[in-house]
Amino acid sequence: MTITLDKKNATDGLIKITLTESDYQPKVEEKLKEYSRKANIKGFRAGKVPAGMIKKMYGKSILVEEVNHIISHKVSDYIKENKLSILGDPLPNQEKAFGIDWEAQKDFEFEFQIGMVEPFSYELSSKVKLTSYVIEVDQKVIDETVADIKQRFGNVTAPETSEVTDNLFGDITSADGQSKSGYIEIASINKSEQAKFTQLKKDDTIEFDVTNTFSDEGAIAKALNISAEEAKVASGTFTFKISSISRTEPAVIGQDLFDKVFGKDAVKSEEEFIAKIKETISGNYSRETEHLLDHEIQHYYLDNTPVTMPDEFLKNWLKATSNGKVTDQVLELEYDQYKSSIKWDLIKNKISEDTKIVVEGPEVKERAKQQIAEQFGMPGIAEQLGDKFDAIADNYLSGQDGKGENFMKLYNQLKQEKILKTIKNAATITEKKVSLDEFKKIVETHNH
Repeated sequence: MTITLDKKNATDGLIKITLTESDYQPKVEEKLKEYSRKANIKGFRAGKVPAGMIKKMYGKSILVEEVNHIISHKVSDYIKENKLSILGDPLPNQEKAFGIDWEAQKDFEFEFQIGMVEPFSYELSSKVKLTSYVIEVDQKVIDETVADIKQRFGNVTAPETSEVTDNLFGDITSADGQSKSGYIEIASINKSEQAKFTQLKKDDTIEFDVTNTFSDEGAIAKALNISAEEAKVASGTFTFKISSISRTEPAVIGQDLFDKVFGKDAVKSEEEFIAKIKETISGNYSRETEHLLDHEIQHYYLDNTPVTMPDEFLKNWLKATSNGKVTDQVLELEYDQYKSSIKWDLIKNKISEDTKIVVEGPEVKERAKQQIAEQFGMPGIAEQLGDKFDAIADNYLSGQDGKGENFMKLYNQLKQEKILKTIKNAATITEKKVSLDEFKKIVETHNH
């Protein structure tokens, strides 16, 4: 047996492996004898089937199986022994493989295309300069949140005559006579058209042009009772017959509202209520800030860490392993995204390896418990269920098919969090306070 690496350049190579009869024949003979002992063929006693018959019936399939087994293991061992840093899996030369004459050949030659990554370095120090955008909770946001809460927990009434703040329910009919139920929020109508929908009563009918009446696709979808995709192209004149009108009277600030929003006696005054709202908003904003910072880190390392990658191999590998989903057309549009994702994984894995980041099984299980508790909306569920909660977590981690996909998902999640924490601890992070509107603009201009 011979195995060699033909390097076309620093990132693209070809592993060539040649087998002679002596490399595989002992295993083939051993497997034939095993088949002969176990074969159950009509007309022969168990274990007495002639070797020639077994070879004729199973010889080729055994040969193919054993050769492929040897090849896959030897290629894998060669990569490990020579410490080759490769991307994806070796791609076999299918044309060469299909040309093999398994009936007549004694020696076999295989080729595998591999893509390699050259050694690269990254910065993990205070020289890494990052900005953390901290969203300020201003009075405008608090006022809007309080108004939204009062509306959501308000008292629904059925007025006789519609106003701008009301919702209309009824039947929507298209120009071709097709009718279905619909729902119109008058406040979502273009201001220039809102007056047409006020001072209406039950059983009143109004005709309107959908593109002149609405600018928001979500409002169109509700009014015409169609999907979001259909709403994007909706047009024409429709007739709406009102069956009912609903109006939500905003809830009054008081203990009843406090209890509905935060639980019984969690807050007992308007001051505490506002403080609790601000605390909740700050918590949500903090998560948004961290999420954007994580993307800023990814952006920094992708832009400042040179990594030479095997583009030709990557494109071939993506197509070969996608079950037909990745085509040349898809690669033309999305290859840069694929490449950036793979590059970021390479950088993260190197940081993890160099800093010896470890994720233990108990950590993964604890994260699973946290997620399950959040799904149930019961922080104390672990104490209530005791040992049963462990069994629920174990079952979740193993998954329905027992392959442990949920375990790996949480494992990778924890690993990434530790990698990002390592970067944040080493980097110089400057906090910059911004308004919510400013933060949204920053997010919109972000590339990742």
